[in-house]
Amino acid sequence: MRTIRSSVVALALLVSPLALHAEDAKPAATPSFQLADVRVSPHSNNPFMRGGTLRGEQYIVRQATMVDLIAAAYGVENDNVLGGPAWLDTDRYDIAAKAPRGTSPEDTKLMLRALLADRFKLVLHPDTKPLPSYVLRVSKEGLKMKEADPGESRNLEEHHTPTNLPPGVPAYYSITCRAMPIKDLAGILHDFATAYLPKPVVDATGLTAGYDFELRWTWRPVPDGLTIFEAVKKQLGLNLELENYPTPVVVVDSANEKPTPNAPGVDKDLPAPPPPEFDVATIKPSSPDTKGIQGRINGNQVNLTGATMQFLISWAWDLSPADKDAIVNAPKWLNQTKYDILAKVAPDPQAPKNAAQIDFDELKIMMQKLVMERFQMKAHMEDRVTDAYTLVAVNPKMKKGDPQARTGCKEGPGPDGKDPRIANPILGRLMTCQNMTMAEFGDQLRILANGYIYSPVEDATGLKGGYDFTLSFSTIGQLRSGPNPGSGDSNNSNQAPSQAGASDPNGGLSLFDAIRQQLGLKMEKVRRPEPALVIDHIEDKPSDN
Repeated sequence: MRTIRSSVVALALLVSPLALHAEDAKPAATPSFQLADVRVSPHSNNPFMRGGTLRGEQYIVRQATMVDLIAAAYGVENDNVLGGPAWLDTDRYDIAAKAPRGTSPEDTKLMLRALLADRFKLVLHPDTKPLPSYVLRVSKEGLKMKEADPGESRNLEEHHTPTNLPPGVPAYYSITCRAMPIKDLAGILHDFATAYLPKPVVDATGLTAGYDFELRWTWRPVPDGLTIFEAVKKQLGLNLELENYPTPVVVVDSANEKPTPNAPGVDKDLPAPPPPEFDVATIKPSSPDTKGIQGRINGNQVNLTGATMQFLISWAWDLSPADKDAIVNAPKWLNQTKYDILAKVAPDPQAPKNAAQIDFDELKIMMQKLVMERFQMKAHMEDRVTDAYTLVAVNPKMKKGDPQARTGCKEGPGPDGKDPRIANPILGRLMTCQNMTMAEFGDQLRILANGYIYSPVEDATGLKGGYDFTLSFSTIGQLRSGPNPGSGDSNNSNQAPSQAGASDPNGGLSLFDAIRQQLGLKMEKVRRPEPALVIDHIEDKPSDN
């Protein structure tokens, strides 16, 4: 529902010669990792940066783009990393490095800067640019928040209604804040309302006090909902508007796509840790009135409620839970019986208090082991013929991209700031793509259009080079929630009925229609082999705790 992003640091930090040209600094002046293994990431169905904190003596980053790494090293938003070669947003890297236990987060950033300068020959400089940002200002009607009492402690509580509500019932999100400075509210809005705010939020109110308030909005644009823009104005007395605002940035001057080779013997000096496993785990049936799936990592333990075995297997094996062909030989109970799981790893006595001690990727491995051991599951991966899609050109309407521009797709409006989701909330997705080849677009569609596409889309357009375009469409959930979604697209007769591919009478627009109408391309359904998990055996009840 939300994504936590690092805040923009002061420009003074960015202008440090040590920070920007670590390769020119004396070794003693800049902290550096003792050892580092840097390599291109393997292909993943979930290509998002993970890790980035020091756990014990290990600093692990997986599936990170160069923009991710620069943002982590310099403490800036990804959107505030400008310039650089086209691959900066698309190529991904894994880093495993060693640092002294107890190294501070700031020194860890300096170590990452030194690594990027050394291994990728990264050179960048600070600047200030007018960038699209959502700017907070006091509205003409005046503030509607109460100034906090002197000495009141800063606090934030979050609440949300279930997201799997009946059609037509909007899901709400709310936050209750005490003694909250407005400069912190800017970051909170960016973190909690990402469905509306793909760009940074900037505080231009000039307010310096802390305030008590409650803010409530529908967590995504829906008909008859309350957008974050309306909520901020009506409930707080603030305006939140998109405009170009002077922003501290870092500009990439140069970087090598291929990192320098690892030092000889780094594999032996940085051996892979032993396979992770839970120290203890309890599994029990969920209460009959459990609604939805809830999960939380707290220190060294995982608490999961209301999870079906189909969800657990899909998540642990990196499959789509909505893809009916992803799991073969699945018994009916797999998607019916719900479980509560409380699992713990051995605590790290030297870890900071309340810090997460469970790595996200290791958690998947631990959950695989748990399912296989407690449910006596045996399974294997193999290619199975299934529905897939090929992208073909009909009447292309896209603009040719600048070959020197950065490549990638992002959620939200383009440079013009136009967002059709505000006027028509049932168009829940808006993708802005730059310098994308059709092969790259096809590969990313399963991520950009979750629920429509479960495997890479093959490019048969014959179009060469990169293109700029925006794509606005309804989520698969929005189509299913509308009346009579239909069984297929009249202009795309080979579309799968199970994917609710046709546009809705209530104004919804399917991915397939959007691609045809807005891009002049067509998605053709085909049958071809794709990887699937085949269950050879699984018990319907777990072994005793």
